[in-house]
Amino acid sequence: MPPSGPPAPVSAVPRRWRLLCAAVAAVVAAVLAYVGVTLPDNATGVARFTVADQVAIVGLGLVFGAGILALGRPRVDADAAGIRVRNLLGQQELPWSAVQAVRFDRRFRWATLLLTNDDEFAVLAIQGADGDRAVDAVEGLRALLAAARAQRPQQPPPPPLLYDE
Repeated sequence: MPPSGPPAPVSAVPRRWRLLCAAVAAVVAAVLAYVGVTLPDNATGVARFTVADQVAIVGLGLVFGAGILALGRPRVDADAAGIRVRNLLGQQELPWSAVQAVRFDRRFRWATLLLTNDDEFAVLAIQGADGDRAVDAVEGLRALLAAARAQRPQQPPPPPLLYDE
């Protein structure tokens, strides 16, 4: 067999989640725009709506739509140098030496990184709902992790314990 080159970089986003966020954002923005435009400007009764109220409701629809779209921002990019994970509220860049394993269990909806300090870090960009795309992304991450481990020098064995059992 010919020697294979280094694993290809991996980039993944939650496709179905992004489509769902876009659809819900469009519906919310459209409904609030419709409500804002059709509000009576001269209502009889307790409440009186002005043009400023109509503009405010349309503006709220756009703000709510943008907020819903922001839920679709998770992304993961990985190469031989390390992995960059962008979740809902933040971004984390980790070298492969900090990653112990890439987990994608059936009981979880998304992949997780098991770190060398025994923490787990969620990778929301790789979701089970994406099916084969998610599996391909996890396999790519695992190949990159294995290649990074192969390039690391071997660690010496830990010293013996001072006591047995």
